[in-house]
Amino acid sequence: MVSSSLFHCRKHSWPPDEYVSRATLQLLDFDGASPPEQAWRRRLNSHANRLKEFSVTFMEAMRMLRLGVRLWSYVREEASYGRKAPIDPFTRERCKPSASQGVPLGGMGSGSISRGFRGEFKHWQIIPGLCEMSPVMANQFSIFISRDGGNKKYSSVLAPGHHEGIKKFGDKGISSWDWNLSGQHSTYHALFPRAWTIYDGEPDPELKISCRQISPFIPHDYKESSLPTCVFVYTLVNTGRERAKVSLLFTWANSIGGVSHQTGDHVNEPFIGEDGVYGALLHHNTAKDNPPVTFAIAACETQNVNVTVLPCFGISGETSVSASDMWNTMVQDGQFDRANFNAGRSMPSLPGETLCAAVSASAWVEPHGRCTVAFALAWSSPKVKFQKGCTYHRRYTKFYGTSESSAINLAHDALMRYKWWEEEIEKWQNPILKNENLPEWYKFTLFNELYFLVAGGTIWTDGEPPAAEDRSNTGSHHKSTKKDGRSGSTKNGRLDLVAEHATAYSVENDDEKVPAVPLSNNRSTFPQDYHPFLNPPSGDENVGKFLYLEGVEYIMWCTYDVHFYASFALLDLFPKIELSIQRDFARAVLYEDRRKVKFLADGRWGIRKVKGAVPHDLGTHDPWQEMNAYNIHDTSRWKDLNPKFVLQIYRDFAATGDISFGREVWPAVCAAIDYMEQFDRDEDGLIENDGFPDQTYDAWTVHGISAYCGCLWLAALQAAAAMGQRLGDNAYAEKCKIKFLKAKAVFETKLWNGSYFNYDSGTSSNSRSIQADQLAGQWYVASSGLPSLFDESKVRSTLQKIFEFNVMKVKGGRMGAVNGMHPTGKVDESCMQSREIWTGVTYSVAANMLLAGMEHQAFTTAEGIFTAGWSEEGFGYWFQTPEGWTTDGHYRSLIYMRPLAIWAMQWALSPPKAILEAPKINMMDRIYDSPFALRALNETGVRKIAPKSSCFSNTVFHCDC
Repeated sequence: MVSSSLFHCRKHSWPPDEYVSRATLQLLDFDGASPPEQAWRRRLNSHANRLKEFSVTFMEAMRMLRLGVRLWSYVREEASYGRKAPIDPFTRERCKPSASQGVPLGGMGSGSISRGFRGEFKHWQIIPGLCEMSPVMANQFSIFISRDGGNKKYSSVLAPGHHEGIKKFGDKGISSWDWNLSGQHSTYHALFPRAWTIYDGEPDPELKISCRQISPFIPHDYKESSLPTCVFVYTLVNTGRERAKVSLLFTWANSIGGVSHQTGDHVNEPFIGEDGVYGALLHHNTAKDNPPVTFAIAACETQNVNVTVLPCFGISGETSVSASDMWNTMVQDGQFDRANFNAGRSMPSLPGETLCAAVSASAWVEPHGRCTVAFALAWSSPKVKFQKGCTYHRRYTKFYGTSESSAINLAHDALMRYKWWEEEIEKWQNPILKNENLPEWYKFTLFNELYFLVAGGTIWTDGEPPAAEDRSNTGSHHKSTKKDGRSGSTKNGRLDLVAEHATAYSVENDDEKVPAVPLSNNRSTFPQDYHPFLNPPSGDENVGKFLYLEGVEYIMWCTYDVHFYASFALLDLFPKIELSIQRDFARAVLYEDRRKVKFLADGRWGIRKVKGAVPHDLGTHDPWQEMNAYNIHDTSRWKDLNPKFVLQIYRDFAATGDISFGREVWPAVCAAIDYMEQFDRDEDGLIENDGFPDQTYDAWTVHGISAYCGCLWLAALQAAAAMGQRLGDNAYAEKCKIKFLKAKAVFETKLWNGSYFNYDSGTSSNSRSIQADQLAGQWYVASSGLPSLFDESKVRSTLQKIFEFNVMKVKGGRMGAVNGMHPTGKVDESCMQSREIWTGVTYSVAANMLLAGMEHQAFTTAEGIFTAGWSEEGFGYWFQTPEGWTTDGHYRSLIYMRPLAIWAMQWALSPPKAILEAPKINMMDRIYDSPFALRALNETGVRKIAPKSSCFSNTVFHCDC
């Protein structure tokens, strides 16, 4: 339940001594064991309430009925092929989401495992696009303490036993273990990519325990940050008068989540590594022909720490050693037999069996003494296979190879290097954490929202084409047994993506016809085949290819209209990855995929990818090769994707100063601008929306000129002009300048109402609504060092209106900015998205306010997301921030990409030097003395532009029309 205090109090600080006694903090204040001054905190006995999902109203359901029927049919069709549809609102997870998440494990792109704040390992994403939410309860840390010659003993799993099925009488499995931890005196402290769990006298009142979880997420380090490994450092402090023998136990099931441990044919074995690293390997034979996975659990033996293993035990007594037998051995001896290191490989498990392994690390802790024990977890899954057939090698294999034994080396190196990881993490975080001008909630939420770059289904490949066994068969997965002719033609095993037709291309299906889309007739401009792996950057600039999901419920890679908001995090922390993604989209702009797709909103057929249009996403089941997995609307008719592409390209170009990148993507920028001319139907310079939800708000209809898309278009014209000028394409820059000036006058005339810009120029009941995101284009030009689109007074007036209405009129500003608000102060309920509060959009609005010098409004606005989503009194969305929630706190789409936009706030507070020092462009410069501009002015006046070209700009492609 949400406390009523949510909307009535404002807490500014969460010091660690409110959760852990000061005496314990002092005892742990060495070797990084004490939690940081600023972190997200919870007690382990906190209730993990079930989360409440949104529902549509009756009228919304009626309006979407036909879409729902088509979507249901599509979901069933995909399931018949053994695939999950990118959007599936009908299938419910077995494990209901709850407020129990914590910091995920490992680096980026090699499969992820999350760990709840109470200690459970959950949200398994080893196989691309598949998230197994349920915890594997055999995966635990446990402790065994013996004092006074064995007369005083304590034993417990180091997690509260608040889980279904725990403590069943007579069970030989994990229910037979001692679940004695109440969690009342244990606390969790999160500051991504690290987390601390402090056991303040649990289960032994005279033993203070700190567990520090460390993952290799290190900005600008493209090696360490790709590693699938994590370290758990236990610090033990004995406050008693007698020495204590302490044994820590790490147990792990041979599983990748769900029921995978019961599929059979899994094998465990012990290993002895270098530098005292001992442990067990768990070789997992995945189902459905997915690549195998090998886990390594290990501990580091030192002069005072003795490491032993039990390479194989069973959960329910199906093997010779049961979970109950294993536990009893630890209670009695505190360790396993050293002879277990000679056990060799176990027999493969049978279907239905659950194979587990255990590593024990034992040490004597003297009275008032201290001891450190380090464990490592690593998982080696060198190949990533997508459901339509292509297999790639993950990024980390460039450094560790593709052998299953690389898990040993990953665990070893993690144990040897974790202190260096921490040094680098602290160098990165300390300047922000020590900035007293920043609110405390903002500092730790800024870092914790980065969880998505690990837990967002991230995949990071080595950048090479599909693995050898797939290269001869790259087209085979495009074949279809369907009789409707939907799969496009193939040629020599590769999809034939050709550029044809001088004016337009349309697809007919029975009595339905797809609207024609203008195309170029210059074949030399677009090569015959699409090569997503052609000409990668050389040397250190080639950091491979990177994918992350729109969300774990919306399974589409690198959804571009959402990446527009999230990309600030990658650009700031891993700019080479950001440029890699932009190169992928730039290549895609210039190509066409003529395979037919049915769009579910209206039932029409069209082609998968139109030339000149920015794709919505890089695909789902065959990324890079089969884009636009999103099929609700025809996104080639969306009005925001192309402007967002131009804006991101310019921002990245300006921020990195990478001229070679700019030259490489410039043809795609011009193509994206020229493609949009078809949507300026009255030739007033401004694009018009088409009376359907043709932008990222894909349930919110727009008519005529819109504040959101129109502002993005103005910003894109300015960015293209600036980029063209810097690259020496002055003719194209002039063209964009003239178009900008003309469009800007129209935009302000038709939408400005004296205090903000109307939602659109139509006559619907919500045309005068106050849209929180109406200045998205202004946000980007300001973030990129470009001149303001509008007078400062208009920008500040609009942002103040959004603050007063969209923010403060919803629960007193304690929930974020609602997307739409009527000027009467009533929430716009014209559709489900207009009445939602989008977390990432709220962060972006706050960033815009910072750029406009409105710091108070900015932090108040963004704090609403923290209060409702992350605070102890909120709705429980920590480490699973959703796309949005309703005004009563019901979520839509957990673990979503867009909230990474909080890094746009940090960008606004500390813009990079390259942005600050970038050459400035004045949109009035050289307009009247340019021959091209002068001719246009003399012939048509400021309110008209030169006639549209019949193809993409000559200045870009050097074509003759």
